Amino acid sequence: MEQSIYYGVQQDSNLGAFMSKKFFEERGDQSIVKARIVQKYFVAWANIVVGSAKRWGEGKIAYIDLYAGPGRYKDGSASTPLMVLEKAIENERIRDALVALFNDVDENNSSTLKQEIAKLPGIKTLKYQPVVNCNEVGKDAEEYFSETQIIPAFTFFDPFGYKGLSLRLVNGVIKDWGCDCVFFFNYNRINAGISNASVKPHMDALFGEERADQLRIKVNGARPAHRQEMVLEELSNALIEMGGKFVLPFRFKNPEGRLTHHLVFVSKNFKGYEVMKEIMAKESSTEDQGVASFSYSPADETMPFLFEFQRPLDDLADLLLHDFAGRTVSLRDVYCEHSVGRPFLSRHYKDVLGKLESAEKVSVVDPEGKKRRQNSFADRLLVIFP
Repeated sequence: MEQSIYYGVQQDSNLGAFMSKKFFEERGDQSIVKARIVQKYFVAWANIVVGSAKRWGEGKIAYIDLYAGPGRYKDGSASTPLMVLEKAIENERIRDALVALFNDVDENNSSTLKQEIAKLPGIKTLKYQPVVNCNEVGKDAEEYFSETQIIPAFTFFDPFGYKGLSLRLVNGVIKDWGCDCVFFFNYNRINAGISNASVKPHMDALFGEERADQLRIKVNGARPAHRQEMVLEELSNALIEMGGKFVLPFRFKNPEGRLTHHLVFVSKNFKGYEVMKEIMAKESSTEDQGVASFSYSPADETMPFLFEFQRPLDDLADLLLHDFAGRTVSLRDVYCEHSVGRPFLSRHYKDVLGKLESAEKVSVVDPEGKKRRQNSFADRLLVIFP
């Protein structure tokens, strides 16, 4: 039987076929930020899952990029595939476990990527050499990932527009243990396609047919800023409903401050969400009261964001007193339960709860009866809300 292009990422031995992409040739600030977010998360994710992967299975982990491009921009700088591999080469634990699978529908891109990978210093130290394929992402990719149990994998989708990107595909790559996904969501192309009958099947695959039909009605005549929020909210709700419990979008805007696209992270695990949130916060170009905008613009301009991501830090104290009234909750559980869908990080909760404790609006106790250091906020501490 002909070797499958999926070789190495499945948990057992049956495989199938797939994939597509036109790579962005010119690198800009946004491309740098996007690649840096993916690279940082890959390293953090790999270090977390590789130990468990070795204890419970073959010890393999995977990085999958279905629209990989040629590996370098015209100015010679490395793009995401090479940046990820460079980090893998530097880390012995990752180096011995990583199965890297790249794909691009353009033969020139896939051929060039193979050459660029072969030239990477230390590439031969990887236990499993990267695989580069040239296929279109389509229904067979959806079927394979939906029906096959795969090893822990971090998957990156960066399509030029929307072809090949679907809820079923995203769900397929995150359904198994240790699997997370981040994808490029080209708002301008998708916004134009929502009401375009000729691309209805692609929009239906991305939002779900019923939700897409409702969205077409909602956005009709809506103001641009409101339309942006509706589109992203419907996408987020669709991802959550199909199994992606934790969804985190990062906005990119042009030098004039207009929204162009998103990088959307999807996971079934809070730890992944927590790690990516910290990374995206640091890559944000603006913040308010120490709360990141979760957006990047070369001009550092702001624009309306999802409602929950517009709340300044001043609101957090009132939110906590209202949402946890009458409860006793550990500090960690406060953060895990309350931070999803909001821009606040763990340090924000500790700062605000510290102020509430000083104002005697909440009480904080150690469940183990240990003496607490002044102003310390360990995760195990219990917060008593009146």
